[in-house]
Amino acid sequence: MSQKANYFKLGLFVIGALVAGVVVLLVIGSGRWFERKSTIESYFNESVQGLDIGSKLKYRGVVIGEVTKISFTYVVYQQDLPMSQRFRYVLVESQINPRLVGGRAATGDLTTHEGAKAEVERGLRIRLTPQGITGTSFLELDYVDPPPPTLPIAWTPNNVYIPSTPSTVSQFVNAASDIIDRLQRLDIEGTLANLNRLMTTTNDRLAAIDAQGLSDRATRTLDRLDTTLAGIDSKKLTEEGTALLAELRETNVELKKMVANPAWQKLPEDAAAAAAKIRDLVADPKLGQTIARMERSLSRVDRILGGGEQDLASTIANLRQITDNLRDLTEDAKRYPSNLLFGEPPKPLPGRQP
Repeated sequence: MSQKANYFKLGLFVIGALVAGVVVLLVIGSGRWFERKSTIESYFNESVQGLDIGSKLKYRGVVIGEVTKISFTYVVYQQDLPMSQRFRYVLVESQINPRLVGGRAATGDLTTHEGAKAEVERGLRIRLTPQGITGTSFLELDYVDPPPPTLPIAWTPNNVYIPSTPSTVSQFVNAASDIIDRLQRLDIEGTLANLNRLMTTTNDRLAAIDAQGLSDRATRTLDRLDTTLAGIDSKKLTEEGTALLAELRETNVELKKMVANPAWQKLPEDAAAAAAKIRDLVADPKLGQTIARMERSLSRVDRILGGGEQDLASTIANLRQITDNLRDLTEDAKRYPSNLLFGEPPKPLPGRQP
C-alpha cells in the first residue's frame, strides 16, 4: 500500500515538474511568442537561389525579421488572366518586428501602406545578398540613392509592399554577360586581317623611303645652318640688345615719373567729381523744363525763318544792288574826283525841256 502511495507521489511530482517547465518556457518566451509581427512582401525578377524560409531580413546588418514564404506572384495575383499574360515574379513574404523599424504600439513606418510608400519614394529597397561562400543568402533592407525604378505591377498587394532592387551579384553577372555578348559580336578575324594589311602597307612604305637621300639632305641642311650661325655677328647682336634694354629702362623711368605726377594721381578724383556734377545736373528737375523751353524757342525761330524767307531774299537782293551802285560810285570818284564836287547836273531826257 505504501509502495502505491509512493508511485502516486512520484507521478504528481513528474506532472508538477512538467507543468512548471511549461510555465517557465511560457514566461521566458512570452515576449517573443506573443510579440506582434507585420508582414511585408516584395517581388524579384531574378533568381533567389540561396534564399529559404527562415532566412534573415536585415536592416544595415541588424536582424529585423525573417522570410516566411517564397512563391510566385501568379499563384496569388492575376488569377483571371491566362498564364501567358501573367507576370512571372518571385513572391517573397517576410515578417518584421515593428519595434525595430521605428514602429510603436504596433504601428510605424513600415506597418502601413502610406508609411511604406513614403519610405519607398525616399529610396527604400530590398536586395538579395549572398552570405559568404556558403551559398546561402539573406534579404537586406536599405536605402538606395538615387532611387532605382520599381518593377511594374498590375495589382494591389495584399500586404505592405517594398520593391526590390537587383542584387550585386546579379548586376555583376549581367555586366559580364553584356561584355561577353559584345566580344562575341566583334569581328576579331576581320580586325586582325585589317591590322596585318596595315602593318604590311607600313612596311612597304618604309621600304620605299630613300633613307640615304634623306640623311644626305639633312646633313646639307645642318651644314648650311652652321654656316649661317657662324656668319652672324653675335657681338653686334649683343650690343643692339643691350642698347634696346637701356632704352626700355629709360622709357620705364619716364613712365614712372609720369604716373607719379600729382596731376595724374588727381585725375581719377577730378573725373569722379565731374561725373558727380553731371549726375546732379541730369537729376535736376529743372533740366527737363529748360529743354522744353529750348524746344519752344527753336520752334518759334523755325516759324519766323520759314514765314519771312521771301522777304529775306528780297532784302538780300536789294542789298546786293545797293552794293553794286556804291561800287560804281566809288569807281567814278576814283577816276573823276572833280565830277563828284563840281560836275554838271545830268542832261535831261530827250523830248523834255526844263
